[in-house]
Amino acid sequence: RSTKPSYRWCLSLLALIFAVVLSFLFYSTEHTPDPQINGDAFKVVDLPGRGKGVIALRDIKQGELLIREKPLFLIPRVLDGDPRAFIAQKIQALDDVGRAALYNLSYVKFPSHLVPEEHPTEVGLAIIQTNAVAAGDGIGLFPRMARLNHGCSSAFNAVYSWRATEGDIVVHALKDIVKGQEILTVYTDTKRPRSERRDYLSSSYDFECMCAVCSLPEAQSLESDRRLIEISGLYNRLSTWGTNSISGSEAIQIVREIWALGNQEGYWSERGQLAADAVQVASAHSE
Repeated sequence: RSTKPSYRWCLSLLALIFAVVLSFLFYSTEHTPDPQINGDAFKVVDLPGRGKGVIALRDIKQGELLIREKPLFLIPRVLDGDPRAFIAQKIQALDDVGRAALYNLSYVKFPSHLVPEEHPTEVGLAIIQTNAVAAGDGIGLFPRMARLNHGCSSAFNAVYSWRATEGDIVVHALKDIVKGQEILTVYTDTKRPRSERRDYLSSSYDFECMCAVCSLPEAQSLESDRRLIEISGLYNRLSTWGTNSISGSEAIQIVREIWALGNQEGYWSERGQLAADAVQVASAHSE
């Protein structure tokens, strides 16, 4: 068998590298935001029956930087000693503005036998458990970003990532967002059926998801569930490539199937990593 890469492989590699470049352009920290982005892109509003949410004040383009924010504080994933004492120390170190931003956030799972006004550390702990997100080796609390509500699958239109070098979290528009539309991110892996997503969100965040995907009519919801389950299964198969359980060509075929199902579902958020994985597979094989 020839050791030279086939023409098909070369085309696949070039196409996928192009996809990676596009993903980089959309989500790079070097993306140049609108100079007024912090003032005119969105606002936090009260949503009837849903608490607060973030609404676009103008049309927002895919890839646009929406938020760049430093944490109020970072917390290691593993703490030695009493976490309440650690949290109390962090809260005490905040200035008045930071403390007000912290206590202005919503929370769930507060002990029912306690009075919030008498137990500010417990309130702070509940706020962190409700709102903190992964930030490198720990978790961080980002009050502006925490105002983004959740959407499943194709419903969320913004993604966030931690930039360790700058010590910031950044939020970019995943899709074009029209004026008046709610800006949504994602709280969990939504590549699972509606019932499982709702159960998780209800137990963890105390709400029943009514996003555009969870609100689909039953037949359409079942079709969406089928696609999401299939995508999840394909990712599991793709992960076996490193163990030589599947060949390079099979791995690339799986990538194509995930991409096609993502088009049907409107599920785009993992494409940068998917394209990078495909490039790695393609560059490792010469068949």
